[in-house]
Amino acid sequence: MPHIAILSSSIRKGRISHRVTLFLKRLIEEKNLATVEIIDLNEYQFPIFHERLMFQENPMPELLKYSKKIKEADGVLIVTPEYNGGYPASLKNAIDVLYPEWQRKPVAISTCSDGDFGGNQVITSIQFVLWKMHAMTVPAMFPNPNADKAYDDQGNPADVPGTEKRALHFLKELLWYIEAKQSMQEK
Repeated sequence: MPHIAILSSSIRKGRISHRVTLFLKRLIEEKNLATVEIIDLNEYQFPIFHERLMFQENPMPELLKYSKKIKEADGVLIVTPEYNGGYPASLKNAIDVLYPEWQRKPVAISTCSDGDFGGNQVITSIQFVLWKMHAMTVPAMFPNPNADKAYDDQGNPADVPGTEKRALHFLKELLWYIEAKQSMQEK
């Protein structure tokens, strides 16, 4: 069974995107699609990194733990809010500090906002950064407009059937990329 790491990228107080993270984790587990863990950047509270991990002389233990989780995951699912048309600095910092960990890593991106567009404006900028790092970005999207109303604090969607249908399509694309990579590695 594949292992998916969900990267919850917001570190703001009252963050709404973490609700989507909780929903996706629960759905993956309920449907027995993969093993799953949440990597919550709010728990790490990383400083701004001045150098990539591979060039740091004395990396902090939390950074090594984070690197290992990304490296060992078969796929990564990033959940990010949209802040003023961009994604949080916490996410950019967490992506840029690693490099070999992202290479050929299947990565799917879920965006959210409290507006009507669901974070669609940030998807291409994140994909571009990951593409430059040689990640395998999944073209399927899972935008979440009005996320503050669409999910409660525990990640329960207001529209369960509709949200699950969209999410399952998105997750199946990530799983396809994971399976494709695994089959290529076996050759």
